[in-house]
Amino acid sequence: MTTAFEPATIGRYTTRNRIVMAPMTRSRAYGRGASATPLMAEYYAQRAGAGLIITEGTQPSPEGQGYPDTPGLHTAVQVEAWRGVTSAVHARGGLIFAQLMHTGRIGHPSLTGLPPVGASAIAAAGTVFTPTGPLGFVAPLALDDAGIERTIADFAQAARNAVDAGFDGVELHGANGYLLHQFLATNTNTRTDGWGGDVAGRIRLTVEVVQAVAHAIGADRTALRISPGNPYNDITEDDVEATYNALVDALDPLGLAYLHLAEGPDVELTSTLRVRWSGPLVLNPFTPGSWTGPDALGRVEDGSADLVSYAALYLANPDLPARLAVGGPFTAPDYGTAYGGHERGYTDYPTLDDATVVG
Repeated sequence: MTTAFEPATIGRYTTRNRIVMAPMTRSRAYGRGASATPLMAEYYAQRAGAGLIITEGTQPSPEGQGYPDTPGLHTAVQVEAWRGVTSAVHARGGLIFAQLMHTGRIGHPSLTGLPPVGASAIAAAGTVFTPTGPLGFVAPLALDDAGIERTIADFAQAARNAVDAGFDGVELHGANGYLLHQFLATNTNTRTDGWGGDVAGRIRLTVEVVQAVAHAIGADRTALRISPGNPYNDITEDDVEATYNALVDALDPLGLAYLHLAEGPDVELTSTLRVRWSGPLVLNPFTPGSWTGPDALGRVEDGSADLVSYAALYLANPDLPARLAVGGPFTAPDYGTAYGGHERGYTDYPTLDDATVVG
């Protein structure tokens, strides 16, 4: 029986264990031009005991930014700043992938001075947080062919920038209602051209972005995150199984580093995709009403996944693998400090060596 504390192979790398730090937006990129800071380097280095760290969502272009103070990977300043982060993680023996996240229609012109873009000109329901407070989502500009090709090129260049910045690879964010997911979903993609309509059209952008990035930096340094059926950010998918079976079948021959599955309530779909996907599978288990806990390690032991990813517990427990190995205790996350701020709720969570553990 394989356990979560054994090494795994992802692409060209061997992880120290099978416990992954999931991507989490923290909105603390206060450096010049939305760049990383020394405090971010400390935060990620504290968590270098993970088998793999996946960074917070990082925009591949200015128009890809959807939240305040999220970092980018599209300028020389940003690349140089990220080198401080990757060096700090590597100094502690860690592996780190950058998650490239284009938010698409989830954003607001007040953040970037640019209109959001999407698959179709359909606004998301709800509001987005901006520097002036919550504002309603606006209808995005539907990307034309030239805009789509530019977006694909932006992802590929951001991947090259990530490698230049010292990242071990990139994870493309195709989940949670952001741009790639907007092209996959039936309620956000009502196009009738080659980028929409049937399943083949709706998966096309994701497939071509993955192909472009794999060509730019190598398939063995390229990964994709998906969240089949996830309604977050006003998403509806009418043909989940057909869409994701087709997507996995199209990408499987590329030999990607891994597929990262954010599981929904349809756990049977997890089993289906597990069989169809021949490469490493990172699973973020479905844990409604709570955070992923120690029981999730069993998903590695029973073969449901090769690695398991943790978000909330990794936010609050920088030495999470050590805690999981001994069954806790676990610090409870303070969600009031999750976004923005400085050290508090970011780099000041205790380790097992500290005298006081909360939760």
